[in-house]
Amino acid sequence: MFLENIKHSAGRKGWIEVVCGSMFSGKTEELIRRLKRAQFAKQKVEIFKPQIDTRYHEEKVVSHQGNEIHSTPVPSSSNILLLANDVDVVGIDEAQFFDMELVNVCNQLADSGVRVIIAGLDMDFKGKPFGPMPALLACAEYVTKVHAICMRCGSLAHISHRTTAETSLVLLGETDSYEPLCRDCYNEANKGKF
Repeated sequence: MFLENIKHSAGRKGWIEVVCGSMFSGKTEELIRRLKRAQFAKQKVEIFKPQIDTRYHEEKVVSHQGNEIHSTPVPSSSNILLLANDVDVVGIDEAQFFDMELVNVCNQLADSGVRVIIAGLDMDFKGKPFGPMPALLACAEYVTKVHAICMRCGSLAHISHRTTAETSLVLLGETDSYEPLCRDCYNEANKGKF
């Protein structure tokens, strides 16, 4: 079993932290900040991201502001268990793109004494819960919801509005494909669409 590969010292307690919100809300920025603080404290940190996310860099987690940290791209969540050896902290970016097994992976890591920090979109472009994020939010000890600024009215934005006609659930994009909107502006922009 993978637990043999993970350091678990007596008295060491693990937990799960989730940072969620819309696109352009600072989720990855907050993830990087927490992971760099752990590295500064001389903790052993491993960072993972879905292999499909190559928007900024193939092997780095990069925020919209340009902050970055080295990561390991993986094709599925089960790979995280194979690669998270002798670690204190595991970081996971773009968690919504992983399979549902990610919930079990994160719980196993936390149960073995690892601090798990996850960043991801809590809702898809239709305003529906996204991938494993709802279950991760339910089992996390700590949840931080961050907000962007609505591109239409300046209020707090909590949803990623897709500005293209593409209807597939997963569409990697930036400002060319998405804008953060508040509830009212999102509802106005999507009248009759869904």
